[in-house]
Amino acid sequence: MEYLIWINGQYVPRNEASIPMTDRGFRLGDVVFDTSRTFNGKVFRLREHLVRLYRSLQYTRINPGMSLSEMENLTLEVVERNESIRATGDDYMITQIVTRGEGGRVGRDMDANVSIWIDPIDFVRYSPEFQNGAHVVIPKTRSYSAEQIDPKVKHYSRLNFVMADLEATDVDPDAHPVLLDTDGNISENVGGNFFIVSDGVLKTANDKSILQGISRLTLLELAEQLGIPTSEEDIQPYDLYNADEAFLCSTPYCLLPVGKADNRQVGDEVPGPITKQLLAAWSEKVGVDIVDQTNERAKVLNSN
Repeated sequence: MEYLIWINGQYVPRNEASIPMTDRGFRLGDVVFDTSRTFNGKVFRLREHLVRLYRSLQYTRINPGMSLSEMENLTLEVVERNESIRATGDDYMITQIVTRGEGGRVGRDMDANVSIWIDPIDFVRYSPEFQNGAHVVIPKTRSYSAEQIDPKVKHYSRLNFVMADLEATDVDPDAHPVLLDTDGNISENVGGNFFIVSDGVLKTANDKSILQGISRLTLLELAEQLGIPTSEEDIQPYDLYNADEAFLCSTPYCLLPVGKADNRQVGDEVPGPITKQLLAAWSEKVGVDIVDQTNERAKVLNSN
């Protein structure tokens, strides 16, 4: 049974949801969004995600036609409407998408197209990566510079991510790209942030060229609670190749250990001890064993 999507005031099955071909989001990538996920059917840090969404809307001058609180209540309503469809032990991503609407030119009054989507989590992909570590590849395609568009804006104008993905999968069909910024420092992966561990210190890029991820924020908070020292600094490929541990972090999988970088082994143990600590702390925080859930859902999906 298909999840129900809310789009411009109506609920429709996910596989039937659509917008006009003349919409600027489809034609020009004139659209912002934000994605959160559920644990046991409850949305994690929804308010923080929506604050970021509304900052992106403010920056791009798109009027969604509703307040942040109204969007929050509507999102929770979508979750409630879909609860009877959610399989036992399953969770999903929930995304608010706001396009500027239909029209040829900006600066004119347009009615935004607003939708709230539910998307499955790719447990089948992530399950073996939790066990053996993901392979990350540094492509030639770079992150957008802050001079082009502020990285704090979460938008769908992301052809650079597509090209980076293609370049990474040329090396390994299962690889995740990790992009450099224009100065040659590691910035982010597609849809997420990146961490390394060196000499017991958890390190991530400073926020001058990255999206300020909610998962990244969660990890920094957990590290502080666990007494793990952290540093936000420039990280070069050299630092990754010599790291003791590394991991990706993003909404669907929370944090995903890295086993290889550009076909080079990262660390002696995957996942490493600090990665394990953070995974355990996050699991405790949300009341779901993240790795166990991923493995169990992957088994179910692979058997279907």
